[in-house]
Amino acid sequence: MDEAEIRGLADKIIRGLRAKDLEGLKRVYATDIVSFDIEPPLQHVGIEAKLKNWAKVFTLFEGVNYEIRDLTLTVGDEVAFGHAFGRLSGVLKGGPATSGMWVRVTFGFRKIDGTWLITHDQVSVPLDVESGKGMTGLEP
Repeated sequence: MDEAEIRGLADKIIRGLRAKDLEGLKRVYATDIVSFDIEPPLQHVGIEAKLKNWAKVFTLFEGVNYEIRDLTLTVGDEVAFGHAFGRLSGVLKGGPATSGMWVRVTFGFRKIDGTWLITHDQVSVPLDVESGKGMTGLEP
């Protein structure tokens, strides 16, 4: 039952992004979430900082698509973690469609007052150490 509820959070993220629904997204994160997102700074603390990142995405895209692939979970009574691949794509405002890039996503979950919420997420791109550049063309 807990794993199904947590997988439902991933579905809510997908639906929320596709609908550009900040209020819907707000319901999947703990108020004190710590996010190591793809954009600076090194960490974003709190729900408002997390939602600000998604709001920026909504200003850049006319239409948003998001997918999560290969979500793997380890679930305890009160704490869970998972990892997956994620890809944000869509039609840029005033521009072409973009297929986006695959990133690595790690989630930390906590059961708070009987409800599973995301308390931590981290998004990363593999790095070519020699050039110092992200490798954005990789696929799972």
